[in-house]
Amino acid sequence: MTATGLHPRFVLLLCFISTAACNTFAFTEEPSDRGGKADGYCSRVLRAQSNRKEGNSEFRLRVEGDPESYQPGSTYKVTVTAASPSYFRGFTLIALKDGAEGDKDEDYAGNFQIIDEEETQFMTNCPPAVTESTPRRRTSIQVFWTAPPSGSGCVFLKASIVQKRIIYFQDEGLLTKKLCERESLYGDTTDKPLLDCCACGTAKYRVTFYGNWSEKIHPKDYPRRANHWSAIIGSSHSKNYVLWEYGGFASEGVKQVAELGSPVKMEEEIRQKGDEVLTVIKMKAQWPAWQPLNVRAAPSAEFSVDRTRHLMSFLTMLGPSPDWNVGLSAEDLCTKECGWVQKVVQDLIPWDAGTDSGVSYESPNKPTVPQDKIRPLTSLDHPQSPFYDPEGGAITPVARVMVERIARKGEQCNIVPDNVDDIVADIAQEEKEEDDTPETCIYSNWSPWSACSSATCEKGKRMRQRMLKAQLDLSVPCPHTQDFEPCMGPGCSDEDASTCMMSEWITWSPCSVSCGAGTRSRERYVKQFPDDGSICTLPTEETENCVVNEECSPSSCLVTEWGEWDVCSATCGLGMKRRERMVKMPPADGSICGAEVLEVEKCMMPECHTIPCLLTPWSDWSDCSVTCGKGLRTRQRMLKSPVELGECTEELEQVEKCMLPECPIDCVVSEWSEWSECNKSCGKGHTIRTRMVMLEPQFGGDPCPEGIQRKKCKIRKCNRGQGNSDEKKRRKEQRDKRRSKQGRAEGNSEHPGCRMRPWSSWTECTKICGGGIQERLMTVKQKFKTAQLSSCKDRKEIRACNVHPC
Repeated sequence: MTATGLHPRFVLLLCFISTAACNTFAFTEEPSDRGGKADGYCSRVLRAQSNRKEGNSEFRLRVEGDPESYQPGSTYKVTVTAASPSYFRGFTLIALKDGAEGDKDEDYAGNFQIIDEEETQFMTNCPPAVTESTPRRRTSIQVFWTAPPSGSGCVFLKASIVQKRIIYFQDEGLLTKKLCERESLYGDTTDKPLLDCCACGTAKYRVTFYGNWSEKIHPKDYPRRANHWSAIIGSSHSKNYVLWEYGGFASEGVKQVAELGSPVKMEEEIRQKGDEVLTVIKMKAQWPAWQPLNVRAAPSAEFSVDRTRHLMSFLTMLGPSPDWNVGLSAEDLCTKECGWVQKVVQDLIPWDAGTDSGVSYESPNKPTVPQDKIRPLTSLDHPQSPFYDPEGGAITPVARVMVERIARKGEQCNIVPDNVDDIVADIAQEEKEEDDTPETCIYSNWSPWSACSSATCEKGKRMRQRMLKAQLDLSVPCPHTQDFEPCMGPGCSDEDASTCMMSEWITWSPCSVSCGAGTRSRERYVKQFPDDGSICTLPTEETENCVVNEECSPSSCLVTEWGEWDVCSATCGLGMKRRERMVKMPPADGSICGAEVLEVEKCMMPECHTIPCLLTPWSDWSDCSVTCGKGLRTRQRMLKSPVELGECTEELEQVEKCMLPECPIDCVVSEWSEWSECNKSCGKGHTIRTRMVMLEPQFGGDPCPEGIQRKKCKIRKCNRGQGNSDEKKRRKEQRDKRRSKQGRAEGNSEHPGCRMRPWSSWTECTKICGGGIQERLMTVKQKFKTAQLSSCKDRKEIRACNVHPC
């Protein structure tokens, strides 16, 4: 043993150097007593010439998720980090089995995988170990570690740190991680035998399958064209029969489900087990794989269990895929208290049947020879896998299954009884439901039952409807308006003593040929012979023609059989249904496959019963959409009858016009005119300007502002001796004549190249008092060729008139 207490040949050394002077440490090689071979098995020990220090908290080795145990074969991310401000330049990491010395290959547990080659590499003189690629400053490193196979026991991931002149060895602490093997849930077959069931009576369950494999949740390489879930097949069975299990090999029936999506062989295998099986579980295929639940209900089936057959298993293929499935294996519905499990909800990840080696949804057929064991897919299987994640995270579930107990029969012997509510619920399931309609809900009578959706002895359903006429108390909910019950075609009822009770038809067998026209068949068996002793004449086998590929030439492609028809798009009346198939192998000559992969046909559901709309009263009219003038107002009512009864064509909103008092209109005036001439030829006078009312105020609008403005003017002083008014009048007439002549002269001089008409007469005054205006015009009579466009134009003059107050 060394001074540190670790064996020199298997110490797990993780060397962190936090300074640039890595070469200041004196490391020596511990002598080996095994010679060359020991050197190849990590028997070199680096020993620092310094003191030992315990309790390091600067560095930590962590396995992602902090698991307490490991799953054999699973891959985990291992990180080593330095807390700030620490750092390291180099490291070495090795994992050993508990109690191993490290001088043999079998001493090492699992395998490391390099994530970043620039950061990490395998150690040259110790191949199982990981070390740094380049000695540089870093605060963390990451590697993948794949756990060893089952039976390897506990594993130690240990670390030793060298920092400055201090050396740390920690066997139990932040730099050591101990992981022991977990009891297998998805790995190898569990060695622990299934417990015997001590429950009494029988229990009835409903299993519902919720597929959430969709492009939104699983976008990588999602197959848009032909994604689907195959028909679900399974059974309730005893512990002596295994449909499938992790770590086991797929039977021929499992193989056909996994690769072809065909449940035929699997159902044959189940039925051959006789008394080991109580109920065969079957659900139809789903094309496409995902649709909202309000468009397509999740498929479900009912089955029973008893004391000897208390396990439930099923599987379904997600297609297209090489051989990938989901399902439950030997789910035990018996409790240790000798009761029956009330509910099981489990998310499902895909698993590989081990019969095909494809890595993607649409990989070509590549049989696995020899056949591998069934195993769950992981996110590190292959970079081309649609579930690949370089971080090694968990695969997002592709489906969820719910198994819930709906009834119990016979005397129960629970050691710990169920709660009272659950017992009451079980009893209610066994008895015929009574009408629990509240008195506050007024319904019409039930309509007659529709025809059964199945014309054969396969299970179908029929429907009846009623109308909610009134709901007297809105706080009390009213029950459903539709009612469904199971049914079968004519001659299949077990109430008729003279008829046979037949099983459901087994799914059609594969076509007898892989190319061209052939035949296929299906079977059923007599579940109960007639009570009156008569002979059962109903057929137990049917045969029909089938065509897999119309042509059998190099240009033809190989396609699968048609999938099951989808449910009808309508719940009543005429609808459409569709079915699909896949191209398994394209034409050998490389041409495009011409085979149809989609079929659509009409389907007829029970007659729709026309039920009138049930509406609330109209609401009050809303306020008008405007505050004055013309606008709109609305009122509404609501639909009270359920949407599922059909579309209501009655109007739910009305709109009408509304009129409020007219909106006020303000006065509108023109711009001011030019100032007029002074009203006196001498002495003090005044000049005016005016503006016109363009729009009078209405409905209380703003009044008009002033329309005339005055200002003083003075031309010249008047002579004092000028006497009588006759003389003034004479002088005034003379001035007017001179001005008239002058105006005509100016008209010709101011308009070169134009001949103007004389001024027109003044117009009438616009007002009889308070100041109005008059206008006169001078228009162009003749325009000469030399005239400029801007100088030859009409003129207008404005003057004030009747300026005296009113």
